[in-house]
Amino acid sequence: MKLTKLSVALYVALLFLSGVAVGAFGYRLYTVAPVSAMTGRPNAAEYRKKYLNEMQTRLKLDAGQVTRLDGILDETRSRFHAVRERTKPEFDTIRSEQVERVNSILSAEQRAEYEKMRKERDEREKQSGRGQGPGI
Repeated sequence: MKLTKLSVALYVALLFLSGVAVGAFGYRLYTVAPVSAMTGRPNAAEYRKKYLNEMQTRLKLDAGQVTRLDGILDETRSRFHAVRERTKPEFDTIRSEQVERVNSILSAEQRAEYEKMRKERDEREKQSGRGQGPGI
């Protein structure tokens, strides 16, 4: 069977298109994000348990070391909490000053929409468990 120029061109085009299809599929397969069964961040108790377990396993801590490590983690948590409580009023002041300054440049209609945006953001933060971060 003799191949004509047209049939050779069709074979080359078919080969090229199949290469493009395989390449696109491979790229999609390579770049797809992995799926995790966990939603959001682990809570503090889960994180602490995992951390203690990893420390105990990898460092081969004895029971006394685990007890002391547990105490160190308790103390660190209480110190972080104290710092957070001390600085919260300052963050709240900065946040309210920002809101006042933004409101000062907006029209009445824009202020209403801005207030709605702030409430929506606060709700999202409550649902994610993050609380209020610095103003943006």
